[in-house]
Amino acid sequence: MESEDNYIAAIKEIACALVETTIRNVEEYFQTKHGAPLQEAEKYIAQNITWIPCQDFTIELGMKQIEEYISTWEFHESWLHCTDFLNEEEVEFSKLYHYRTRWSIPTRRKPIPRATACVYFTIQISKVKPLSLPVEVFFIFESTRLVHRPGQSRFREKWLKDIIESKLIMMENIIF
Repeated sequence: MESEDNYIAAIKEIACALVETTIRNVEEYFQTKHGAPLQEAEKYIAQNITWIPCQDFTIELGMKQIEEYISTWEFHESWLHCTDFLNEEEVEFSKLYHYRTRWSIPTRRKPIPRATACVYFTIQISKVKPLSLPVEVFFIFESTRLVHRPGQSRFREKWLKDIIESKLIMMENIIF
């Protein structure tokens, strides 16, 4: 029994040594390929802005704040977008203000894009919390259900591309 325990302990020791060596090799690979240690490459802070207090909120100021927040996103300069106010909704404990930002990539050959991608923003003004607290903001990408919050989620340009690409594929299959 004791020899079996020694055998298992030796196997565990060798396995740990192999895992540590593999991790070291991967870190060295990333450092030589990307010029930074793996830990630094993985670090990313989701961008955010300072949102206005509920008491100062207006529809126009909400739109300006959304534009300010979008300016923190990383996307290619060929993307164009416009933000529109959609509607105001009153619920039991808050007021919701809905906005839509449409994205497209117009080109010289096709100045009117065949498809756009939308991001829907909601600004929530609480009726029960102190008015000195900042507004709450949520956003979703068209055709998805995942709710994002500023400062907690990193924008990916690929999400917009995927929406446009799926629309173009669908339109190819529709015969008019």
